[in-house]
Amino acid sequence: MVFFTADYCDEHHDKIQVLGPGFKSFGGIERCSGKIVTVLLNKHNGDLIKLLRDVDGTGKVVVVNVAAEYYAVVGEKLMNFAKQNNYNGIIINGYVRDTAQILDIEVALYALGTCPRKYMEPVAGAVNLPVSFAGVNFVPGEYLYADVDGIITTKLPF
Repeated sequence: MVFFTADYCDEHHDKIQVLGPGFKSFGGIERCSGKIVTVLLNKHNGDLIKLLRDVDGTGKVVVVNVAAEYYAVVGEKLMNFAKQNNYNGIIINGYVRDTAQILDIEVALYALGTCPRKYMEPVAGAVNLPVSFAGVNFVPGEYLYADVDGIITTKLPF
């Protein structure tokens, strides 16, 4: 389905939230949409690995909020899990790595930037809790649309 977030903003201005600036596209595709699944991480990406590796992501976009430390939480391995389990995209309030390798993986990936290191010690996170960042409240089961113009959320599908 081809869509444009700018058109949705014009047509449904009273029904959407727009993610604040600073997020860049790193994935193999630049457009995604789907139901929101949230992950709250504290540096370590173990809960995100389990989700992407073990749960069918058909029609879903994962939204990840990470404690504001400079560690990557997604790279080539996790993007391959996302592709294998049919996730449409991943939005990260944090950092990614392996950016040259993930360009060939057809999953959208938006993040704040890159970092070559990951956090090594396991730290528990949480899945499917509401998370907030960059001016948007992300609620599991609501809808997200992302393209080169921006990232938006809404309660109802368009």
